[in-house]
Amino acid sequence: MEKQLTALALALALSSTANATELTVISYGGVSKTVQTEVFYQPFEAAHQAKLIAGEYNGEMARIKAMVDTNSVNWDVVQVESDKLVRGCDEGLFEPLDTQRIGKVADFVPGTLSECGAGLLVWSMTMAYNADALTDAPQGWADFWNVTKYPGKRALQRGAKFTLEAALLADGVPQEQVYKVLATPEGVDRAFSKLDELKPNIQWWEAGAQPMQYLAAKDVVMTTAFNGRIFAAEQSGAHIKPVWGGSIHAIDYWAIPRGSKNKELAEEFIASTLTPEAQKLHSTKLGYGSVNLHTAELLDKGIAAQLNMAPQNIKQSLAFDNEFWIDHGEELEARFNAWVARG
Repeated sequence: MEKQLTALALALALSSTANATELTVISYGGVSKTVQTEVFYQPFEAAHQAKLIAGEYNGEMARIKAMVDTNSVNWDVVQVESDKLVRGCDEGLFEPLDTQRIGKVADFVPGTLSECGAGLLVWSMTMAYNADALTDAPQGWADFWNVTKYPGKRALQRGAKFTLEAALLADGVPQEQVYKVLATPEGVDRAFSKLDELKPNIQWWEAGAQPMQYLAAKDVVMTTAFNGRIFAAEQSGAHIKPVWGGSIHAIDYWAIPRGSKNKELAEEFIASTLTPEAQKLHSTKLGYGSVNLHTAELLDKGIAAQLNMAPQNIKQSLAFDNEFWIDHGEELEARFNAWVARG
């Protein structure tokens, strides 16, 4: 009889596992996916009768659009950049969220909860340098452009976004005026003229790991980089330092592709990643800012000071303007690509 009960219990357990709902979550891979698996995915699986399938992509909206248009959606939650979230929401690619199931607006950084997305993290495009190579620390974008005082190559992400803002900041445009200036033909010309000055000294990067590699090899004296990459380099003992003045910050979001068969479970998953405790682990291990305002009180003070959301760092930062890049991004990227191709 005891053997029969044991066999029955095992059968029920196997049946339960087989019947568990599968939730597919897509992020950007790499170190981010490794950390998210540890601090988000595994705890959610343990707390729910669900099997979480972790995937990755490079942010291609065309893949989401193809799934939605053909009614073949097999992703339940996807990480998207802020401007892509707005565009995708307008195009009907994402499910409207029941934000009451996710949390209270007052608990989060402004802009965290929107019609189709819930913010996951605050990241910054930040200047960085190798302190072993530069004893005189650069202070901002004017120094980035100053090849007389700081001879050598600089690395920039190959794209108009962030690059044009940096060029105007280097040319003396106040942070609060950057997007107003860049919205004019004269402002665009001014940004590209400033880039002309630096062009012979630019080494482009396209993958997030490249800036730290360039600095470590001393191929460049300064670079732009995702602040989480700088944090990881610092944690590993490298003498890589951020320059927070003129950094540009934005929110990455979780969104649910329209047509997901697991919308409610997906919202439960999103909510579980936005608690102060989950956000603390995420920030501590990955180095990106938390969207939950109650995370700061849980963080080690040394770690908190290294994050982009530390008060002394974020006050020096420019907020990325989603609407500007939705309105002007296509034309500016086309002009940028043509400018790069001219050599």
